[in-house]
Amino acid sequence: MEMRKAGRLGREIGVVGLGCWQLGGDWGRVDDRDALAVLHAAVDSGVTFLDTADVYGDGRSETLVGKFLEERGAGAGLTVATKMGRRVEQVPENYNRENFRAWNDRSRANLGVDTLDLVQLHCPPTPVYSRDEVFDALDEMVAEQRIAAYGVSVETVEEALTAIARPGVASVQIILNAFRQKPLERVLPAAGEAGVAIIARVPLASGLLSGRYTASTTFGADDHRTYNRNGEAFDVGETFSGVPFDVGLAAVERLGPLVPDGATTAQFALRWILDQPQVTVVIPGARNAEQANANAAAAALAPLDAATHDAVTAVYDDLVREHVHARW
Repeated sequence: MEMRKAGRLGREIGVVGLGCWQLGGDWGRVDDRDALAVLHAAVDSGVTFLDTADVYGDGRSETLVGKFLEERGAGAGLTVATKMGRRVEQVPENYNRENFRAWNDRSRANLGVDTLDLVQLHCPPTPVYSRDEVFDALDEMVAEQRIAAYGVSVETVEEALTAIARPGVASVQIILNAFRQKPLERVLPAAGEAGVAIIARVPLASGLLSGRYTASTTFGADDHRTYNRNGEAFDVGETFSGVPFDVGLAAVERLGPLVPDGATTAQFALRWILDQPQVTVVIPGARNAEQANANAAAAALAPLDAATHDAVTAVYDDLVREHVHARW
């Protein structure tokens, strides 16, 4: 597994991590045994970065990761990132010192650790990024060793740029994939210059970029790909990257001939992200051990050539750009 390091984060991590949203909920049911199998398979395959949040299953994902850490034992060389802020009404006033400390206590208990490796504000209201008192409170938590570092998970390019300008922000988590290319323009260069880690989330566009879906594919009622398809529950950009399902299917069909021999469409999509040098880690999810192993194997693929990157850009420009580029 290739390792990358961003200056402000101050630690090396494997370029393919594991997103743990699906272990908590919102993707259909994953039982505890399968969830732990996913975690063990990922780490056995070279993954060193796990990304969860206090809101995933209202703590279930964090608790499962905590159980895994206990099973794995000390010295595993893992970095566990969590997020906070989405369990309350989304108003700027709720992002305050008192709440941060309470949320931090809960996450530390769920994960079974004294110091959290990385805590990210979880797509907060835009005004939060401009509040000095928010970042003063986070700096205080670092000084107290409640957290080793903090970052933000953002919806928009402008939020990312505002966060990068904050000297204490160690990481920015942002949607980046072949269907969401806007961060390439300004966010990745700015992060690279500042030494801020880029965590690429929703890398497979909620599975669209796996190449496994067709027009007849359906999802369970408890799956966000059903109940949030039009942004009914949270930002629509989190589901299929905000791309209409039929448009995404057509784009994936165009991408198909670009997939190298011996690779899956999902691995090709992950390799495209890893070819961006300012990306520190990409965090695909997995519902079973086989998916976790296959995702990690994307790091071993050869970088895509310039012609392939140009072809991916052409698909984006022809089919996808009009639906997403101006919005986020």
